[in-house]
Amino acid sequence: MKRTLVVGVDGSPESRAAADWAAREAVRRDLPLHVVHAWLWQPLALPLVQDRSTEARRAEDTLREAEGELTQRYPGLTVTAEVLSDAAVPALLHAAKGAELLVLGTRGHSALVGFLLGSYGQQVIAAAECPVVSVRSAHGRPVALPELGEVVVGQQGGVEESAEVLRIAFEAAAVRKVPLRAVRAWSLPPVYGYSPGSLWIADQFGGLEPYEKAALEQALEPWRLRYPQVEVVEHVEQGSAGHVLLTASSDPQLLVVGRKVRESSVGTRIGSVAHAVLHHSACPVAVVPHP
Repeated sequence: MKRTLVVGVDGSPESRAAADWAAREAVRRDLPLHVVHAWLWQPLALPLVQDRSTEARRAEDTLREAEGELTQRYPGLTVTAEVLSDAAVPALLHAAKGAELLVLGTRGHSALVGFLLGSYGQQVIAAAECPVVSVRSAHGRPVALPELGEVVVGQQGGVEESAEVLRIAFEAAAVRKVPLRAVRAWSLPPVYGYSPGSLWIADQFGGLEPYEKAALEQALEPWRLRYPQVEVVEHVEQGSAGHVLLTASSDPQLLVVGRKVRESSVGTRIGSVAHAVLHHSACPVAVVPHP
């Protein structure tokens, strides 16, 4: 079955920017786009006149307006649209099941009338089964980015751990026909973190930095073979992973990072690296769940 890109809209400029980015990405990948709007009738405990049918019609109008804009702007794109009768977070997580990507704007309306507020977006990113792309906006359109800008990906861990992150990044670079900058950040471990075994491994490579370069090359190897048309720039640098990723390229089109799937005592988390780039990168950020 052909996979689908999903985008959440709420009528805000930020969600319109996300919808436009998602539509262009769907065209690049020759995939259909599914536009969703979450709406759940929840009467407020306030002395206000509230009418369910009026609110339902407003939700439908919001969705159809977004669908109409995309159909007019991208006439060759297959667009479907759906109002989801649920609260924002569970609705978006359900819509994302089986999707190639879920796309969200970075902000939305207030908690009273919308669902793409920052905290909601963060909850979705932390729990989604598919990669989630967060798109910033400028006047209701995605932030202008150079058409030939690189795709930047943060690689961590071993071959298996970073496989899905690299797949998403290589595919994004391939459909754009631009280079991929693969970034691996490293730092000196605490003194007590050293072990005879780890020191022996590092020594075999001539030190810690050559060891990190070899680890990056090993992780990239299967994806270079699968995407021989993609030019790869390897970038290994000592420092904080978030900072290194944000400064590795001046004008990327897309930044791809991983999110380790795990539960903590306070619920799901997106991780410090994803948190840093989501809050400070001007370009769209794809957060990819991995084991």
